[in-house]
Amino acid sequence: MNRDLIYLDNAATSWPKPEAVGRAMVACLEDEAGNPGRSGHRLSLAASRRVYAVREAVAQLFGAPDPLRVIFTHNATFAVNLALGGLLSPGDRVVCTGMEHNAVMRPLRDLEELGVEVVVAPCDATGRLDLEAFARVVAAGPTRMVALNHASNVTGTLCPVAEAAELAHRAGALVLVDAAQSAGSVPIDMAAMGIDLLAFTGHKGLLGPTGTGGLILGERVNAAEMRPLVQGGTGSRSAMERQPPDLPDRFEAGTINFVGIAGLGAGLEALADLGGPEAVGRWERELARQLWEGLSAIPGVRLFGTADFSQRVAVVSFTVEGRTVSEVGGRLDDEFGILTRVGLHCAPAAHRTIGTFPTGTVRLSPGPFNTPEQIERTIAAVRRIAEGA
Repeated sequence: MNRDLIYLDNAATSWPKPEAVGRAMVACLEDEAGNPGRSGHRLSLAASRRVYAVREAVAQLFGAPDPLRVIFTHNATFAVNLALGGLLSPGDRVVCTGMEHNAVMRPLRDLEELGVEVVVAPCDATGRLDLEAFARVVAAGPTRMVALNHASNVTGTLCPVAEAAELAHRAGALVLVDAAQSAGSVPIDMAAMGIDLLAFTGHKGLLGPTGTGGLILGERVNAAEMRPLVQGGTGSRSAMERQPPDLPDRFEAGTINFVGIAGLGAGLEALADLGGPEAVGRWERELARQLWEGLSAIPGVRLFGTADFSQRVAVVSFTVEGRTVSEVGGRLDDEFGILTRVGLHCAPAAHRTIGTFPTGTVRLSPGPFNTPEQIERTIAAVRRIAEGA
């Protein structure tokens, strides 16, 4: 891979990965390739210890009540589906926001057809949740769950999770937070923020490989009332023909992605070496601010989201007057070696909210390894395209 490329698609997946991530995965395959939890020999035990160590690291990072309540999944999407499908039943009412990703909207629309009431609370044109309207919507009927997109993958706008969670809890609702875009860039404390279910992915801000993620169950969640999406072997309670009740086995049927989890553990260590989510988020926001200020000075460029960088993550969406988003993204790649994402970003609800549906935007998302020099080159490239060069 050409390291001269300017990679600004970290909202899709972080790149480059820390070298330790690949080394950990190779070492896992070469030295600890036993099946965790399935045998009593040394390789299986070594694998089990590594998995539990990563569970502990995840729990510590997010303020989880117990490492055993960290459920490993393939990604945040699977985690969201587990929370929604496991806890919602026909007749239940769920409230989400107008900035949700399809990881939330698609399973909700499917559940709606089965008799779950889905209500969308409005957000303003910057993607910010209207808390007064949200309070009215939540209080309008018995609400089983509230689903909140912590940080928009379209505008970067942060949801006021703690305030929304307090309102939800007053109404007796559980709070599910989709942290796909915030985990690793924003400090998250489940207890302090009132989060009952936290869905995270490992391959973005946590710097790990694809195929990793999880759902963390807070203390308010009764796991015994939550249905598994997948059932089968766990290595525990093998005499039972029903899924065991123990955590995390109840929700981790089949062999887990042990190699990926080893890589995730290395990603978490690399994140800590960079100063943790607070330091990484500060650096990424400074790069995004540089992008915002430079792009806003270019005639014909329109930016989306809030200009208050204390209320967003490092995602910058824009359009260029007279140019399709595909043209802009294609030219940035082909002519300047700048990698972006264009279109609807799997979040049509968010684009309807900010007024960019159905064409979408060009999205730039800096990561911890980008530099101010790369940002200046990107601004110059967009200027050339906007000027018709």
